[in-house]
Amino acid sequence: MTRLVVVGNGMAGARVVEEILKRAPGRFEITMFGAEIYGNYNRILLSNVLNGSQAAADIFMNPLAWYEEHGITLHAGVRATRIDRERRVVIGAPLRKDALAYAADAAAEGGAALIEAPYDHVIIATGARPFVPPIDGFDGPGAFLFRTIDDCDRIADYAKGRRRAAVVGGGLLGLEAARGLLTHEVEVTVLEAAPQLMMAQLDTESGDMLRATISGMGMKVLTNTITTRIIRSGDQVTRLDFADGTSLDTDMVVVSAGIRPITEIATASGLTVNKGIVCNDQMQTSDPDIFALGECVEHRGATYGLVEPIWGMANVLADVITGTNANAAYLGSKLGTKLKVMGVELASMGETRSADEGDEVVVYREPRLGIYKKLIVRNDRIAGAILLGETEAASTLMQMFMAGSAVPDRRADLFFGSPTGVALLKASDLPDNAQICNCNGISKRQIVEAIETKGCKSVTKVGACTKAGLGCGSCKGLVAQLLEAYLGEVGYDPTEHYYVPGVPLEKSQLVAEIRSRGLKSVSAVFQELAGGVEDPGSKVGLASLLKTLWPGEYDDERDARFINDRVHANIQKDGTFSVVPRIYAGVTTADELMRIAQVAVKYSVPMVKFTGGQRIDLLGIKKDDLPGVWKDLGMPSGHAYTKSFRTCKSCVGTDFCRYGVGDSIGMAQQIERRFQGIESPHKMKLATAGCPRNCSEALVKDIGAVAIEGGRWEIYVGGAAGGTIRKGDLLCTVATQDEVLATVGRFIQYYREHGRYLERTYHFLERIGVDNLRKILVEDSLGICAQLDASIQKAVDAYRDPWQEAQRPAYHAQFNEAELAYTLEVAENNG
Repeated sequence: MTRLVVVGNGMAGARVVEEILKRAPGRFEITMFGAEIYGNYNRILLSNVLNGSQAAADIFMNPLAWYEEHGITLHAGVRATRIDRERRVVIGAPLRKDALAYAADAAAEGGAALIEAPYDHVIIATGARPFVPPIDGFDGPGAFLFRTIDDCDRIADYAKGRRRAAVVGGGLLGLEAARGLLTHEVEVTVLEAAPQLMMAQLDTESGDMLRATISGMGMKVLTNTITTRIIRSGDQVTRLDFADGTSLDTDMVVVSAGIRPITEIATASGLTVNKGIVCNDQMQTSDPDIFALGECVEHRGATYGLVEPIWGMANVLADVITGTNANAAYLGSKLGTKLKVMGVELASMGETRSADEGDEVVVYREPRLGIYKKLIVRNDRIAGAILLGETEAASTLMQMFMAGSAVPDRRADLFFGSPTGVALLKASDLPDNAQICNCNGISKRQIVEAIETKGCKSVTKVGACTKAGLGCGSCKGLVAQLLEAYLGEVGYDPTEHYYVPGVPLEKSQLVAEIRSRGLKSVSAVFQELAGGVEDPGSKVGLASLLKTLWPGEYDDERDARFINDRVHANIQKDGTFSVVPRIYAGVTTADELMRIAQVAVKYSVPMVKFTGGQRIDLLGIKKDDLPGVWKDLGMPSGHAYTKSFRTCKSCVGTDFCRYGVGDSIGMAQQIERRFQGIESPHKMKLATAGCPRNCSEALVKDIGAVAIEGGRWEIYVGGAAGGTIRKGDLLCTVATQDEVLATVGRFIQYYREHGRYLERTYHFLERIGVDNLRKILVEDSLGICAQLDASIQKAVDAYRDPWQEAQRPAYHAQFNEAELAYTLEVAENNG
């Protein structure tokens, strides 16, 4: 077998190995070195890990088990330092003790033994490291880079209890880091040395528009700002100093100001290095047996920091090294990207700033909505484009740009579509090597093979087979075109509409069957509607639905609920639990505060934290202490652990505020007491504001009630201020607090009945439409408002405080610490 050593286990290294295995399975004995102790993961999604919308496990593309399944020797946590070209071995050194389990040699006394891997060919895929501008004091506590999973953990841990954070870098990476930090309840300021944000992707006007949009989300942006020094008091960051003599008070700083190729191993091994590791069109370095690809490479004088060039390099390198196509050549990449920055859709390609004489520049702008579209046309071809705020045309523009296709005479069709409805670009006319999915590097040829040889007849099946459409999703239209071209139609895939994967029914059908058959337990649903086959991944969703349909009658089965719902507390990463008592509208008493303090002392609670929902969180409580904690608190559950109504945040309202025009505290307390613990497809966070100043952030909650002059209330729905940022839509204006309660109840019940499992209200709203909801819930166009009122009242009447009921265990050892291993196992299986 040919011995292949891959240096680097990131997106480039893992991708080229995947391509080699496709072309020549079993031909290579593969050894890989990776500086991190993990398998391969998607760095593009790190901001989701930082903001908590995804767990680290969710972004892995090739977990450790994948390497073992494919016979790959992975030295994880081991950095390759040199290639001995005379002896033909790659030399690496373990970076930390927990990596030694993956090393071939044991730790030697006084340090770890070096690892040697013999080779016939080497592929270097070391990627890039964050660029750190010359900032005095960066090497110290409170200053972080943003590049790895470990970086996310360190930033998130340090942000606890901090009030202010600064991010150095206003490019894509910096804004993603800032987006992640926002969810940790810190004030975020972005510092950019250039005159505008995202210089590489935007022109001046769109950069200014993006700045205005994200500033409106509560983030501060300072451009033309060069950070020179980090000031500390002891170990605590207190201030940043700038080149112009000004400064900024902050508690922590994250630097994310671009990247630089990692080339040390190439330099140490005598390979040619300039800005990056110099490679030819076959991805060979100055040594023909050593290849390189990815962000560490310099090809024809250019370096790349996007994934699309990596996929192109990986295909060429795999063709060359396996002999599949010895003449394959990488000729460079046209740069284009589609992404979401701070929840704002953006697509950018080619030239975005300057235009040659004779170029056509077509611009459409709606500053009020944050929409900007720019097209640079040169010789009837797209030379560059920007889409900000609306990106529906991105897929077509990207394909025409990459293929060099001629544009229509009516340039506006590129932004808004042809008035005849005819597609501007036919996917079937594209060459076989045209990249349809830029996110995952999937070509037209791969999609056609999935259709013709693997029986894929729907967009979903093609995605499951090839990964096309599983990134941003903008290529799904082209995939559908290919299905129609090669099959005559786009197949209907009913599984797309199943409420849970284990029961072959969409939600309305499932609900009808459950009601007609009187099915009140998860096991009964599987027995009656799934042929008796139980699907573990479907149990939690079914349990939530059944509890909604049968308030007070649901047959609660232990293994059908996620661990949080079974023990009525939120499990933490160390196996302890978080307890959040109900504090109605954020208003408490001295007696309650004393009881909370006494519980914290009695049970040695490691952390007591004020939450963003105006409550107090007791973190680090042992499982077997939970019943005692609840009893000693003597307060209701705050339901911070389940998919339900969580809390109703409030401002001071008319009690003390001189601007208040409505009793927001009283309104919030009524809402919270009425709807506490009501089960729903996903968590719901509510707020009331005593005036339009919106101090309680009611406009960005799932439901918000805002007092206006004349004793009236505006009701907003579908807001969000987490991983997704969205201002709620105005549903209606009502005259009394009773009408607020009725309208809120109708919306909650309609969402409970028609929302998909794990669909937040803002996605539900966008799917249904606020105009349709207004007709149904306010104008009663379907004649169901009385039914909704009765259903939500039934759920309210059936509510029982779980902390009171659970003080006596539902089964033996429910809260026994000895059962913790089982608890953690179930938590792992349920994500």
